[in-house]
Amino acid sequence: MATRFDPFQEMDRVLAQVLASDRAAATMPMDLYRDGDHYVLHVDLPGADPGTIDVSVDDRTLTIRAQRSPRTEHDVQWLAKERPVGTYARQLTVGRGLALDRISATYDDGVLTLSVPVAEEAKPRRIEIQHGASAPSTITSRDTQTLEQPSADGPSLEQRADEPATAG
Repeated sequence: MATRFDPFQEMDRVLAQVLASDRAAATMPMDLYRDGDHYVLHVDLPGADPGTIDVSVDDRTLTIRAQRSPRTEHDVQWLAKERPVGTYARQLTVGRGLALDRISATYDDGVLTLSVPVAEEAKPRRIEIQHGASAPSTITSRDTQTLEQPSADGPSLEQRADEPATAG
């Protein structure tokens, strides 16, 4: 049986294998979703040394770093060495409306989980609308409009239609 050897195909296979392992070292697969009033981020960091995991926030940039140390077996002949080693790093730019000072993080079974709460000012809220007598507004004449405040101590604003309004 004749076999055909293509050196370019073999070189392409080896190069793809090398580049794939470099790509794996440089990426951190993640899932991100919103659950009620917080966002949850799961980042895969298999084999990362727990003491090297660092999460930091600078302005609106969330940075995650971790390191996987190389195995140091001596006097062995490696047959395959595909697990990437080195430093993982990922930066995410986050929008306004998050409480970045209240982020919590856990690391379990090779997965880093961050919980990022939504800031109070960014949470949806209902605004009460007052009807009828609770917010009196009356027009006293065709030329003058008076806005009365609900409080008896509060000031009232009176402006004649033919006079320009002045700030003060």
